[in-house]
Amino acid sequence: MTQTVTGFEVHDVRFPTSEQLDGSDAMNPDPDYSAAYVVLRTTGTDASGPDSAAGPEGHGFCFTIGRGNEVMAAAIESLRPYVLGRPAPRTAADLAALSRALTHDSQLRWLGPEKGVTHMAAGAVLNAAWDLAAKNARLPVWEFLASMTPEELVSLVDFRHLTDALTPDEALEILRAAEPGRAERTARLRADGYPAYTTSPGWLGYSDTKLVTLAEQAVADGFQQIKLKVGADLDDDVRRMKLARAAVGPGIRIAVDANQRWDVPDALRWMAALAPYDPHWIEEPTSPDDILGHAAVRAGQPVKVATGEHAANRIIFKQLLQAGAVDYVQIDAARVGGVNENLAILLLAAKFGVPVCPHAGGVGLCELVQHLAMFDYIAVSGRRDDRVIEYVDHLHEHFADPVVITDGRYTAPTAPGFSARMLPASIAEHSYPDGPVWAARRTIQEATA
Repeated sequence: MTQTVTGFEVHDVRFPTSEQLDGSDAMNPDPDYSAAYVVLRTTGTDASGPDSAAGPEGHGFCFTIGRGNEVMAAAIESLRPYVLGRPAPRTAADLAALSRALTHDSQLRWLGPEKGVTHMAAGAVLNAAWDLAAKNARLPVWEFLASMTPEELVSLVDFRHLTDALTPDEALEILRAAEPGRAERTARLRADGYPAYTTSPGWLGYSDTKLVTLAEQAVADGFQQIKLKVGADLDDDVRRMKLARAAVGPGIRIAVDANQRWDVPDALRWMAALAPYDPHWIEEPTSPDDILGHAAVRAGQPVKVATGEHAANRIIFKQLLQAGAVDYVQIDAARVGGVNENLAILLLAAKFGVPVCPHAGGVGLCELVQHLAMFDYIAVSGRRDDRVIEYVDHLHEHFADPVVITDGRYTAPTAPGFSARMLPASIAEHSYPDGPVWAARRTIQEATA
């Protein structure tokens, strides 16, 4: 039996998280967590003709924080001709071909190239295709990837603009070196999961009382690391950091995240003031495109530097690593061009010996990126030491296969696919602008205007 993609749906889904200041930080004070969401529907055929039974679905999305989500949805819609009416991808070769088709369209690529809205849209469609292919293989994406040969994995990567830092032969060597321990690490992962840290206590809009309560709860829940948002006001940040350190004690790591707010001199001054409270890393201290700025921050103060959630593509990661500008690589499952490009970034990080600590949170980002980190452990780096996946306790109830956290660790997903399927009721209720949640909000706003 073969499958054809017979349906391509795009939804603008938004959650009014700004009402509680969930997700608030120095650069993004009022986010409404949102997803430009794509569904690929399939139908099977056999020798006797069309089979009326629907096949599995592929689900993917781009994460945004509200306004502009309609732009992301339109960009995803522009990729419809590359998928609709075509065979559903099943193999590494199929997924490699689709990745190249989506990212190499010369007219759409002009709008990037390989960055911004069009590149994120390509990633959303490609991630949906991975969800579909893994479901056909009856495996979760992490295990589907880890079942591929080193040669298949290398074939998935676009090495254009990378070979001065990583060649296909070097990538093959990394993957072959990790191959003998795959089964043992898979068993270990299933037994005790993957380390997580939580940002839930640290949103900038939260009161001091809420910060302390949530920080204490995080430790009680088994997390060995939390994260605080910083960057708006130095005195406030010093006070909040002092409160957090007192709440969690000396043995728990506290990372801080400036969300791109600073110039380099500001970053150096701020981190000098926070240093007495032992911050574990400073995340996004300056513009995500400023490789030399990150290198200067790393060289100019003692706290380690983490970045990458807003890095546009594999080339930016290559340069961060070449410049010695980053201590922790932070991939994002929905920022670059899908699973394939994230595989390239994982291989680059392994080549340079830099730990990968993925960005998550948002809408469904925890659900997606757990697969990539677990695959990295099984088949690329072979390591979990000094590595953690971000966890934020928001909006998981809207997904059919939400993440499971036990004692501060991600439990390995078992359901086939990418854990990306949003519940139909959640899509209907939160569709923008006419879903019931937004219609009710609009009525209240009009009544109080």
